[in-house]
Amino acid sequence: MSTRIRFLGIAGYEIVSDAHRILVDPCLSAQSNPPLTPDELEAPDVILVSHAAFDHYGDTAAIAQRTGAPVVCGADVRLALLEHGIPHGQIRQTTWGIVVEVGGVVVRPVECHHWSSIRLADGSTVTGSPMAFIVEPEPGVRIYHYGDTALYDMRLIGELYEPTVGLLGCAQPLELVDETAAGRLLTGEMSPDEAARAAEMLGVQVAVASHYLERTPEVDEFVRLVAEHDTTAARQAVAPDVGDVIVLQNGVASVERREPEAIR
Repeated sequence: MSTRIRFLGIAGYEIVSDAHRILVDPCLSAQSNPPLTPDELEAPDVILVSHAAFDHYGDTAAIAQRTGAPVVCGADVRLALLEHGIPHGQIRQTTWGIVVEVGGVVVRPVECHHWSSIRLADGSTVTGSPMAFIVEPEPGVRIYHYGDTALYDMRLIGELYEPTVGLLGCAQPLELVDETAAGRLLTGEMSPDEAARAAEMLGVQVAVASHYLERTPEVDEFVRLVAEHDTTAARQAVAPDVGDVIVLQNGVASVERREPEAIR
């Protein structure tokens, strides 16, 4: 068996195994050069939304409406989906610790140090709890999606749930930075060093760089620092380009690169 993880850009992933097709934080329409359009995605068994930020909530409503796929999300995202016409029976609201099975996929939401809020059509702003997720697309492959968390002590998550793959934010997409705000942005939710330390605390076998569109110096720094903080001397660091597919087989990751002619 093998699991394939296609990097859709920012923190979006399509995770495919023999048993499951899982979509996480799909944000394609906001990209200038997406690997595919929301209409081109195959129907997933479940869509996971970590929080309501536009670069994570993204195209969820449109994909759910087209495919009928169920959505696992927080309270604020649920209200936004209902407003977009997604029926109650297609949504499973949850939060940290409340493990659910939706579309045949067991979804474990875990702690996420971030924020989540969204503005509804009536002008009101609602907030919810951001989530990180652990899913097991095939036996022995446990994928942790960081959900935009900042660094905290993640050792207990590693001890209890033993994730084998970590999708870890280490950069900030420059295209999404608000240059009109006061001052300037210096890091994303985790710096490269913090993300590499998160990989060590979680004990993952494969640490995957996340939260970018173009490969930046921060992404390369993350790859270097994963090895520096690795006490196992066996951890792989992977930094896919948007559209690349990470293939997991027997605990080893390889990358299938996006074909140049596929670039839009």
